[in-house]
Amino acid sequence: MLEVKKLQITFGKHVAVHEIDFLIKRGESLAIVGESGSGKSVSALSILGLLPKNATVEGEILFEGQNVCKMNNSQLQKLRGKKIAMVFQEPMTSLNPVFSIGEQIMETILAHESISRSGAKCRTLLALEEVGIPTSRFKSFPHEFSGGMRQRVVIAIALACTPDVLIVDEPTTALDASTSLQIIDLLKRLQQDRGMAIIFITHDLCLVPSIADQICVMRSGKIVEHGETSNVLNMPTHTYTKALIACVPSIYTKRKRLPTIL
Repeated sequence: MLEVKKLQITFGKHVAVHEIDFLIKRGESLAIVGESGSGKSVSALSILGLLPKNATVEGEILFEGQNVCKMNNSQLQKLRGKKIAMVFQEPMTSLNPVFSIGEQIMETILAHESISRSGAKCRTLLALEEVGIPTSRFKSFPHEFSGGMRQRVVIAIALACTPDVLIVDEPTTALDASTSLQIIDLLKRLQQDRGMAIIFITHDLCLVPSIADQICVMRSGKIVEHGETSNVLNMPTHTYTKALIACVPSIYTKRKRLPTIL
């Protein structure tokens, strides 16, 4: 469904992403992990053509056989939200504070579907129910929700037009452990119900086994290890991957110092 070939992203003279490759099929989940600044989010934004104008993109991003890198603005607008949707890292900055959450979900539906406002409202109410938000909160504003509930709203917006691929960028940032697990469970259930592919971007390796079939480990703009999640996490081959896994806290062992990643 989505294939990235030799993707290289350059800002001026700085190469942020170095010729990465990955493939994701319908119904699969791919986790992209690595420390901050490794190129995870930049790679994801390039899939939707959301990089700033000073970025130079080389290589191919193939969605259903079409190269996203060659699409014009009109073609990209039809792709975003409808075919490929993205849940951005911070829900409070993704949501408009002066519009109700219901209006913001409806806006996405009306932008991509030939549908009346009443029909869009019905779809919005169903979307709210799907992510576990009472329909009575249709007219509520973002500041009236907790962090976990705002994240659910952003997911509802992303899924409003039933995309084939969902890109989720750090969906559990600033959330407590129990709320994080609720968001992961929600994504898994929605994926099973819709059969969509998920690209899950995170630096929290503890979340990866519960959602991802495959994993790409990124460092300094390069994919240093790629494979099935269980194989990579249980039998890592790259030194960087081993060090990342060793940094995950354990309740069973005590360590005085974390491993140094050189």
